[in-house]
Order: sequence, then C-alpha cells, then structure tokens
Amino acid sequence: MTDAWDPLHQPGRDETHWSTVNVGEALPGVATPLGWTIWSDIGDRMCRDLSYAIGVFDAAERKQPPPGPDRIITTFFGRIAMRSEWLAVVGDRMPGTTGEVAIAGMLGEAPPSMTFAPTMRRYPVIAHRLPHAALAMPRTVRRLAPQIDAWWRTEIPRLAGCDLAGAVAIFDGATRRFSETMTAHGIALFAAITPLINALTTLVKRTGVGDVGVLSGTGGAEMAMIDDIWKASRGALTLEQVIANHGFHGPLEGEISSRVWREDPSPLAAVIERYAATDESAGPLARERASRERLPAMQADLLAALPAPARPAVRLLLNHAARTIPLRGVGKASFLQALDVARAAARRVGEHLAMTGVLADAGDVFYLTVDEIVEGLPFDEGVMRDLVGRRRERRAEYQRLELPSWWRGTPEPTAIPETDNSSDDDILLTGIAAGSGVVEGPVRVVHDPAVIEVEPGEILVAPTTDPSWASIMFVSSALVVDIGSVLSHAAVVARELGLPCVVNTRNGTRVLRDGDLVRVDGVAGTVQLIKRAPR
Repeated sequence: MTDAWDPLHQPGRDETHWSTVNVGEALPGVATPLGWTIWSDIGDRMCRDLSYAIGVFDAAERKQPPPGPDRIITTFFGRIAMRSEWLAVVGDRMPGTTGEVAIAGMLGEAPPSMTFAPTMRRYPVIAHRLPHAALAMPRTVRRLAPQIDAWWRTEIPRLAGCDLAGAVAIFDGATRRFSETMTAHGIALFAAITPLINALTTLVKRTGVGDVGVLSGTGGAEMAMIDDIWKASRGALTLEQVIANHGFHGPLEGEISSRVWREDPSPLAAVIERYAATDESAGPLARERASRERLPAMQADLLAALPAPARPAVRLLLNHAARTIPLRGVGKASFLQALDVARAAARRVGEHLAMTGVLADAGDVFYLTVDEIVEGLPFDEGVMRDLVGRRRERRAEYQRLELPSWWRGTPEPTAIPETDNSSDDDILLTGIAAGSGVVEGPVRVVHDPAVIEVEPGEILVAPTTDPSWASIMFVSSALVVDIGSVLSHAAVVARELGLPCVVNTRNGTRVLRDGDLVRVDGVAGTVQLIKRAPR
C-alpha cells in the first residue's frame, strides 16, 4: 500500500525498531495528510536539533534526511512512530545512563532485539553543551510563551478577512512558529525537565521520603486551564473568557483537522456545567493548594533524610525542580497555539479553494500536504478532487487497522476487533507506574472527552490524553491510559492532582468495560480487575 500520492505510510528498514508509545499521544489515531506533513519534518528536525543542542549529535547527524526510513519520526499506516535507535544513541552517549534506560524511560521498555553501543567519546561535548541548554532553554520557553499567545490572539480573528495569498502566508508562518516552539519545548524537556524528574525519582527511592508529584511543583499550564474552567462554573468567568484564553484546546488537538473549543465550544460548555455540580472542596483549586502546601514540609523531610554535606546541593535541586518541571505544559501550550493558527489558516485556504471549485468542500484542504499549500497547487479541479478522494479512501482503510506498540522494520497491521477476546477472570493489566497511591473504583472508558461524562470517583480509562482531557481528569479518582510514559500528559497531570496513574497498558480500553470494579496501583503500575460489571 505504498504510493507516491500517499504521505501516510513509509515502510521501515528491516533492522530498525519503531514505537508509537508517547509520540502517539501527540498525534493520536490516523493523521490527515496535512496533519502528518506538518508534524513530519518538524518532529524529526526537533529530535535532531535537541540532540545537537545537548551534545549527543555532531553536525553531520543533525542534517535531516528526506522523508523515509532514515527519519527519527515517520508514519506507518497513518500513525506516527519514533525510531528506537535514536533513543538508544542518546542514552548510550550520555553520561549516567544507557540506551536501554533511555528507551525504557520514554517508551516503557526496550525491544529484546535491540543492540546498544555505549561510548564516552561525546562526553566532552555534552559537558559543554548540556548545562547551557538546561539553563537557557527554559528561559526561552518562558520568553516565547507570551509572544506566541499574543500572536495567536491577533492572527485568529485576522484570518476571517484574508484572501487566498494572505491565508497561505499566515499558514506558512504558523508552521515556522510551530517548528520554533516545538524545538524549544523538546530541548527543555530533554535537557532540563527529564533530568530533574529522574533526579527526584532517584532521591525519593533512595530516602524513602517524599512524592515525585508534589516535589515536581504546581501551577502548570494545564492547571491554569482547569482553574479557569472551574471559575467559569462558579460564575467568576464567562464561557467566552475561557475560550479567549484556552480556545486552542479541544478533542484531538494535535490533529490539525480537529475542531477545538474556539470553533465548537459545546464540549467546553458541558464540562463547565458538570463542574458547577461539583462541591467546592472537591475542586481543582483545593487539590492544587493541598499539593502546594505540602511542598515545603516534604522538601524539608527529604533534606533531613540526607547526610548533611549533601543537603545544600539537593536544596538547590529541589527548588529548581519545583520551578522548572511545570514548564512542560507551558511549552506545549505554545506549540499548540502555533498549530491552531495553522488550523485556522488552512480552513481559510480551504474556503477559497472550495469557492473556486478546486476542492469540492473546504474541509478537503486537510487531505492536501504542506508543500501543496505553500508551494502552490496545480489548480485543476479534476486532478485535485481525484487526489483528495484517493487519500480520503486510503485514510479510511488505515482507520480500520491497528498496529502493535512497537515493531521491527514495517509492522503487520491487523483489523481492529469489535470486541476484546480476553477472559473475564483474573485480569491484571501492567503498565508504567506514573502516579502514586492505590485506588479502587468503577471504570469509565472514554474515547472522546467531549461526549462522555465522568462521575466523581470513577476511574478514567482512555486510549491517550491531551490537555483538553485535563478538564475531566480532576473528577476522576485514578487514570489508566493505553499509551504513554512517565513524561506523557496523563502522568504529568496525575502528579499535579495527586492521582494514581498507570500508563502504557496497551489495551485497557478494550479489556475493561464501564462499571468494572478495579484496583489501580500507581506505584506498581498495575490495574487489577476485582469484579466485572454486568453486560
């Protein structure tokens, strides 16, 4: 099924390993051609730029190859995947870790057929570049955030009056902003945030004191969104004010063709209505305040458990971690705003092409590629409509398939089963422990947060999450997610909210059913079925 007109499938080399874990959270499901071609070049380039920025790659390795099996990020049957060999190189060249540990941290586990080549030859370069990146890039993320926010607020309304050339220019500029913010976010994540989380995890394990979620600080971008929604449910903000601040969020917000809250506010309005029925003491502000109030005492207890000579350096580490780790959501919000401007510009381009008859419908623009929009189309009505039709049909074929979470070479897709064949007895799901605590409760399986209500105390089971899910997360008692890692969105929000969380269960949404009684162990990374709900 490899055709030149289909950008959604690139076969892999037999010797390479690929995974949809973690990256599948950014672009879940089967991408549209426009969605994928935005992420394709930028995602791969981000990985190369950040590897160079921290000293792991040399200049030759930083150069981007053409689309295909030599990329770090590519697509198989419409689904984004990451090459495991890249993480192996990062881990094998970095001091204090290994390729196997790096893969396990990002993807959950290293494939048994992987080979590793640890080396110290890049240590001098890493020693020079990594500290600079760790200090400079969080400042860059903070600097970019208000600039991107102001630009987003200006460009979205301006597009309504743009002609075709103006809309294409804004689209092109938005993809460049997306690249800039994605790269800053990626470098900050690898150079500063991930090492800090790893250091906190090591300290907590060594001393037996503290909780990584609390020590990671509060006040991230996702919590700011939840706070605004909560205020709207109390009448302190209007729906329009929440949209003005967070309208770039919405279901499947990493896919450019999705309809975010500024386009369709009905899911947001439904969440506000549900929040209005929630008691003040159970709200997100109370939870965040509790974590914030626990932080100083927890830091003091952890320091007291260490030898006196180690305390000054660890005190600096703890304070730096509480300030820096919440930046993960800030950087992500910036690149989502850039993507939203590209979304609005693409819709405007589609409107013009539909008015002139090049496309049958404005929404068909999402079946074009970035190059076809920016570099110009062969404005032939028959050619473009035929191309869109073939791509739409091929994407529909991919949506009926599923891939394993990792593979070697090119995966063998299988048809998505209508029901899961797992036995009803003694089901134990295993995944990655991503949030502390143990909780028992009824399951609520959610594929679309816009259409499913989660009742307080229910355990949210989802295929993946993005920031728009945070609006229903806080009413849940625990989170269980099919894909992800300790750095994925669900894990970060769970730590801020103090919820047990298990990610990368792979098939939790198919094995579990609404109403099942389960026990979620956020420390062991397990989900145990206690009692099946009646069918």
